[in-house]
Amino acid sequence: MEVHFTKHAREKFKILANHKFSEEQIDDAVKNPDFIDYDRLPLFIAQKRLDNNHVLRVVYKVQKSTKIIITFYPGRRKQYEKS
Repeated sequence: MEVHFTKHAREKFKILANHKFSEEQIDDAVKNPDFIDYDRLPLFIAQKRLDNNHVLRVVYKVQKSTKIIITFYPGRRKQYEKS
């Protein structure tokens, strides 16, 4: 499935420059997530572990055969991981 970044998502790379996220890292989180949050359908939130204390969360929607990345952000595992 193809991945497309919105203008806002592309700007997030600049906003979060100190975290040094790459397109490949965001793409991997969407294609191989540790967890997908379906609570906000039609939006999906893919979650991928960054380290022992942090996760990367990627908000996206699906249109036809394309996953459209809306935004992404780091978060604390204890806040987002469910038992």
